[in-house]
Amino acid sequence: MRVTFLGTGSAMPTGERFQTGILLESGGGNLLVDCGSGVLHGLQRTDVGYEGIDAVLLTHHHLDHVSDLLPLLKARWLAGATELTIAGPEGTEGLISDLLGVHDYMQGRVDLDFREVGPESFSLAGFDVTGFEVRHSMDCLAYRFEESGASPSDADDDDGDRPAFVFSGDTEAFPELVAFADGAAVLAHDCSFPDSVDVDNHPTPSELGTALAEADAEVGRVYLTHLYPHTDGRHDEMLDSIDQRYDGDVRFASDGLSLDID
Repeated sequence: MRVTFLGTGSAMPTGERFQTGILLESGGGNLLVDCGSGVLHGLQRTDVGYEGIDAVLLTHHHLDHVSDLLPLLKARWLAGATELTIAGPEGTEGLISDLLGVHDYMQGRVDLDFREVGPESFSLAGFDVTGFEVRHSMDCLAYRFEESGASPSDADDDDGDRPAFVFSGDTEAFPELVAFADGAAVLAHDCSFPDSVDVDNHPTPSELGTALAEADAEVGRVYLTHLYPHTDGRHDEMLDSIDQRYDGDVRFASDGLSLDID
């Protein structure tokens, strides 16, 4: 499994980070998770490109996670890639239909297969996925990804499980979510603001560090993402805050960072 961070920013542009988007590649397909502003450009910088996506999976419907969906659909239509599966929480089909309704010329241009998912297990674009309900200002799901059909002999843990990648979506930090990532090689977790910012619906480093430490879970590595401009120049401070509470491997994600999980 290859994981590429296409966008590690938030609703407030930094000039250096696109909004949320992650590309997952497997032997069975290519999956785009979220599609915020700039993600289409980030996607085109990869070998997969916008024509190579088999499905899009949304964590939730906030603008900074869906704003490049229509540009993606138009680009694919112009390139002749006119079929796509779009999955996400309840209301995903209505959201996309409403967005397409704004532009009459896009009607009927793309053959879309909609799937609405919840805190359940399902398969999509070469991945076995499990959803987990998180704590945000609207319905939002974290997802655990394992490559479909991967051999247990490829696993890098003692339990014989397949290597896993977990994405928190937008959420507060809480131990149950970290437990959902137990055994994962990588957890990409929202860490939107430094400790000096009083915020709901997103975690600060101290809150995330506490949740990581309190959870009955082992995670290979944690990457911090969904970064607001408030975090600029404060990365060392944020990592120190987490390190005071949690002794695991924690790093900042960046746009274009690719990881091979095998």
